[in-house]
Amino acid sequence: MLPTICILLICLSTSSLLCIRASSFNLSLPHQHPDPESVAEDIQRRVNASISTRQLLSTQCQTGNPIDDCWRCDSNWGANRQRLADCAIGFGQGSLGGFGGQIYVVTDSSDHDPANPTPGTLRYGVIQNEPLWITFSTSMTIKLKHELIFNSYKTIDGRGANVYITGNGCLTLQYVSHIIIHNIHIHNCKPSGNTVIAASPTHAGWRGRSDGDGISIFGSQKIWIDHCSLSYCTDGLIDAIMGSTGITISNNYFSHHNEVMLLGHDDRYVLDSGMQVTIAFNRFGAGLVQRMPRCRRGYIHVVNNDFTYWKMYAIGGSASPTINSQGNRYIAPADPDAKEVTKRVDTDEGDWADWNWRTDGDIMVNGAFFVPSGAGLSAQYAKASSVEPKSAGLINQLTMNAGVLGGPREDNGDVPTPGFSGGGTTTGTTNTGTAGSTGGDADYFGMIFGSGGAPPPTSSLSSIILSILIILILHTCNLGAILSFPLLSSL
Repeated sequence: MLPTICILLICLSTSSLLCIRASSFNLSLPHQHPDPESVAEDIQRRVNASISTRQLLSTQCQTGNPIDDCWRCDSNWGANRQRLADCAIGFGQGSLGGFGGQIYVVTDSSDHDPANPTPGTLRYGVIQNEPLWITFSTSMTIKLKHELIFNSYKTIDGRGANVYITGNGCLTLQYVSHIIIHNIHIHNCKPSGNTVIAASPTHAGWRGRSDGDGISIFGSQKIWIDHCSLSYCTDGLIDAIMGSTGITISNNYFSHHNEVMLLGHDDRYVLDSGMQVTIAFNRFGAGLVQRMPRCRRGYIHVVNNDFTYWKMYAIGGSASPTINSQGNRYIAPADPDAKEVTKRVDTDEGDWADWNWRTDGDIMVNGAFFVPSGAGLSAQYAKASSVEPKSAGLINQLTMNAGVLGGPREDNGDVPTPGFSGGGTTTGTTNTGTAGSTGGDADYFGMIFGSGGAPPPTSSLSSIILSILIILILHTCNLGAILSFPLLSSL
């Protein structure tokens, strides 16, 4: 009897620790939503609610876009700007930005000294430690000398002014959380660096060379980018890599660019498996080539966007990302060889056949076609009725205000010829210089997993515990008795 009990204990111990190892490998991130399908359903529910309200009230301000309808119908929104933080949807919902903090007004468009910024400048505001809701005294163009490094809990709110950000580096969100970027033109961003840049009021550190992204999101979470117009940057318009998650990219207008959006650092970077990004109500406009987005790992919800042009493909990926496309309109270019919406990058069909890529209620125009893969239309991807083609038929209405409100959508800047600027990169590598108080791996993992805690248990720790537990059981139960057990002695 004793040997039987001991063997059962060993089996139970082994299976328990294997479960621990499996959960460790899953690498759940701190702001990762435990039920991504419920987030997708919530977006559709809120679209339905906004459309129903518009039909019921027949008011001019109601568009059916749940983000805009949340605040734009308030004629006194300028007196309560911070209410915008309540209007986020999707995986970035809950991004506080500078909610609860003071209003900081940018009065100086200069950027003379990135290592010691002047009070009144945008750079001075975004590096402060406390939450700030940043607005602008008037319309202005801010030509950055080097990348603009954010501290956590900041909102850039460009409503009421036409604000253009251009120049070297542009916006860098590295190891930060709770950022809202709203109603800003971002264009003609160039690589820069190899200099000292302030990341907080008390820290300025050496930065390597940046890629020239419009917005670079690196190891960050709870990010919401809304109603921006982005174009003509050297690398990506928006790149989110290195374990970033809890991101919503909504109501933006993208144009004149090659590699539009990269989600995921590298096919081998397992931490990006926890990435969750919502891409909603955007308009992908003239002069775009590819990557709308290009995904590595993670869960990407692409909902109610208008893809009006691409030269190569719209949505691409590698390393088995989950891509859930719902209620979008895809308008293929005239080129007969570029009608496919999707592209599996550098992957054989035998390897991507089981990836979960879904099209649900999308409208395909001018010969566009989406190649799905995975388990088919399972219950996991069943959505509300607004995902039917009727919902996609409302794309004009849902995206009519995409981009900066009250200003031109496209920013031609100083680009001598139309098209896209720069070839970009395929690795998504970004500047890994010092930002804020980050330094070695200890700080890095503390930021990624939140609350300064350690990373999940490693497989080596599980193996050590397993070995010790088995030794104790064998010592207690008498190794000889176990080996003499009839089943084992017959082997």
